[in-house]
Order: sequence, then C-alpha cells, then structure tokens
Amino acid sequence: MDRGPSLNRRQLLVRIAGTVGLAGTAGVAAWAGGVFDGTRLVGPTSDAVARMEAARRRAGGGTVTATLNPRPVTLDLDGQQVQTWGYAESGPGSLIRARAGDLLRVEVLNSLPATTSVHWHGVALRNDMDGVPGVTQDPIAAGGRHTYEFTAPDPGTYFYHPHSGVQLDRALYGVLVVEDPRESGRYDAEWIVVLDDWVDGTGRTPDDVLASLQAMGGHGDMGGMSGMNHGDMGSMPMPGMSGMAMGGMETMTSPLLGGAGDVTYPHYLINGRVPGAPVTLSGRPRQRVRIRLVNAASDTAFRVALDGHRLTVTHTDGFPVTPTTTDALVLGMGERADVTVELGDGVFPLVAAAEGKGGQGMALVRTGVGGVPNATVRPAELDRRVLITAALKASDDVALDNRRPDRLHRLVLGGSMMPYRWTINGATFDKLDPLLIKQGERVRLEFVNETTMFHPMHLHGHTFAVVGGGARKDTVIVTPKQTVSVDFDADNPGQWMTHCHNIYHAETGMMINLAYQA
Repeated sequence: MDRGPSLNRRQLLVRIAGTVGLAGTAGVAAWAGGVFDGTRLVGPTSDAVARMEAARRRAGGGTVTATLNPRPVTLDLDGQQVQTWGYAESGPGSLIRARAGDLLRVEVLNSLPATTSVHWHGVALRNDMDGVPGVTQDPIAAGGRHTYEFTAPDPGTYFYHPHSGVQLDRALYGVLVVEDPRESGRYDAEWIVVLDDWVDGTGRTPDDVLASLQAMGGHGDMGGMSGMNHGDMGSMPMPGMSGMAMGGMETMTSPLLGGAGDVTYPHYLINGRVPGAPVTLSGRPRQRVRIRLVNAASDTAFRVALDGHRLTVTHTDGFPVTPTTTDALVLGMGERADVTVELGDGVFPLVAAAEGKGGQGMALVRTGVGGVPNATVRPAELDRRVLITAALKASDDVALDNRRPDRLHRLVLGGSMMPYRWTINGATFDKLDPLLIKQGERVRLEFVNETTMFHPMHLHGHTFAVVGGGARKDTVIVTPKQTVSVDFDADNPGQWMTHCHNIYHAETGMMINLAYQA
C-alpha cells in the first residue's frame, strides 16, 4: 500500500506565475494544474474533469434550471424577528429536484454584502462546480453572479450551502433531491425535513460566535487563517461576544458522541420553524411515508424520533442500506438519512433533540384529530434503540467490491478550545500539504480522533464505504479517541476538500485537500 508523497502547499502556491495566496481571485490559478516539485496535479479546469463530466451524461437526460438569490432577509421565529442571510424569505431555500443523469443549471445572484459560494454537498459532480472559493472557483463577489452547471450522477438526498466563512450558520441552505428513474410507487407520500441550530439575529451573528471562540484563548499561531473560505470572512466579527461553551462541560456532552459541540444555541429548527410554532406534516392513517432528513446545522448533532412510531432507515447520505428499523437515529452535521414510517391516527410530535445539548426542534405529524403537544415534549422513542447511520450495511448493489487499498492516508484529528484551533495531522489547513492520490486507486482514509469531541468528517466529490461492511456515505461521525476507516475509489479527478462539518472546526483549520496527480 502506497502512502504516497506529499506536496508542500506553500511551494505549490508560490511557484505559480503571478501572485497567489489563500484568498482572492488569484487563488484558483494555484490549483489549475502544472508541475510542482516534479508532481503534476489535475486542476478543476483540466481535460480529465471535462471528460469525466461527459461520461456522466445520460442519454435522454433533461435539464433542470434554478436561480438562487442569497440576500439579507428577515425571519419570524415565533414572533421574534431576526435579521439574517438566506435564499428565501422563510426557512430553507427552494427545493431543487432532478433525476439521476439530468443536467443542473443553477444561476446564483449574490445580493449579500459579502462574497459567497454554493457547495453541492454529497454530489459526485465535476470538480470546477464544487463551490470551494480559492480551490475550484473564484468567490462570487457581492453584487456578482455565477452559474453552476453539472450532471447529477447518483440518486439520493443532498443539500446545498455556502463554502464561505461561517455563512452556513445562517439561513443559507436548501435541499437537492436526485430521484432514481427506476424507483417509483413505493411510498404514499414524501416529506423533506431539515434540521438546524439557530443563533443569527438573536443578539449575535455567527461571525460574533467565531470571534468569541477564538478570543477565549487567543488565536494561537493561526494568524488570519480562514478555513472554509480560504481567507475571506465575509462580514467582520465583533470580538468579545459570549455564548459558547467548552466541549467537555456537562451541558455539551453526549453519552453517544462525547463532546457534543462548542456553541450554545437559543433555538433549534425544523424546516425553519421553532417548536413553539411548528411546521405541520399532514398525512392519513396507514400511509407509508418517506421522510428525507437533512442535518444542516453548524455545531449540533440531532437525535430524531417520531412519537408512537418506529422508523425504518433505507438510505444514508443518498445511498441505499439494508433496511433497518429503529426507535431513533442520530445525524451529525452534514449527514442525511431517508426513513420510512407507517402513520398512526392522531397528532404526533416529530422531535429532533440537540444531542448533548439542552434543546430540541419539533414538527407535527397530523393524520387526525388531536391537540398540539407541548414544545418540550420528549417522545419515549428517543431513549430506546438509537442508531448511528455509519453502522448500517450498504445494499449489495452499491457496496464496494472487496479490494485491497492502493494508498492509505492517515488523518489525525486534533485541536483544543484554548486556543481555539482545530487541526489535521497537527496543522491547520493553511499549513497542510495536499494528500496525493491517482485516478483508479482504491484509497483508504483513516480518521483518528485524538480529541474529546466528535467530528463529522466530510469528503467532497466522492462517496466512501465505512470499512468493515458499513454504509456508503460522504459524511461520517468520528467519536473521541476512536478511529474510523473509509475506502473510496479515486474516480472523479480534481482537487477535493475533506473536513470536519462542524463549521467552526473547519473554519479554524480542520480541513485538508485531496489532490489527484495527473
């Protein structure tokens, strides 16, 4: 097994003609291909990326068009008006629905007072459409526009959000459903359920929260480094704001996950609504409903249950698993799960309890008469059988073939609250060498968590298999002092991020680039 050479990132950046760096419009040129210390990389605009995109096209595939307009909006949280940034005037952005093999063409009109981007989370798309400023594209300037055009190859539940600073911790997210043309008639109804933690406009912004976290112990040796936006923080943070908690404190600890987050939130939302004014999901008794669950939160895992019902998990991160019935399931940030349920008669709370924290989101499932439950109701199912999706078994038709890895990369997850600094292999993103891989290789990533907190690790542009017969996923929870190994086939050339999907961990360093060699 080849552990492979590494390419010095700083050498990579300075050997390109002209001025380049971690931020700014020159950043994309640094990754556009060329020879660096004898190693040629596949850049986002390379012929290999274009050839792979052409191979994804499905004969007879359609074209789906959409427009996203990120802008300042006012949301009503049960009578509390909050100023934030969003794609829509209420709740998540518009649902985008396509069929596998369709071409998506999405125009983004940026009405924010900051640069932005759109990342298509979980989609194995062409590299130049991945939405990572400074790596696969230039940031979309305030007042500017950008068109994303790519083929959606795999059916499943995905979502979209910025890869710019901590913008995800606002209302800048929405769901992308890619339907399977072979699958029809198996459900009576389908519901989209998006989970979120909410702080913006309640006296502090996400940038304030980040500044407060960093101010607890100083910035250490991070300097001005920015992870998720590679140098652009958007709006300037206001130092000295409070509202975060230490990962090891009692109120931020989960018996399942360990340290459960860094930020205390005043609200937890389902489909943009607080428990005091919940969204209602309507159906009829004995209907079989498919629920597509998306955790769009920035710092919170959720434990999800439907009062009086059991849930059968059929897909995780878009890919089918051996159907498994449970009382509740845990979703880390960035994870998705499809579940089916046969509805009872009445009114039932669908609860997303903030794992290791003190609040919850709630929606109502209504199939008959009944009163509205209290916003703090706790279904008994939350404390029965609880499932973590990585333990599920991939369906035979999507399981990776049994093959020895050609290359191993070990990613040691480290960091601390004081100073607030999160690392991979002992360094923050701006100081890390890219991890080199080659087209056609079976690659193994070993995520080694040396911290006391859980980290949902996300890989762009690929779906991996949890080693040991586990599920196909693109985001996997790594609990404290544990190692999770995942395998993927290097079949999508370009430059791809892997990072913790705790937005505050990624933004302060827990991110690295996987770079294809030409």
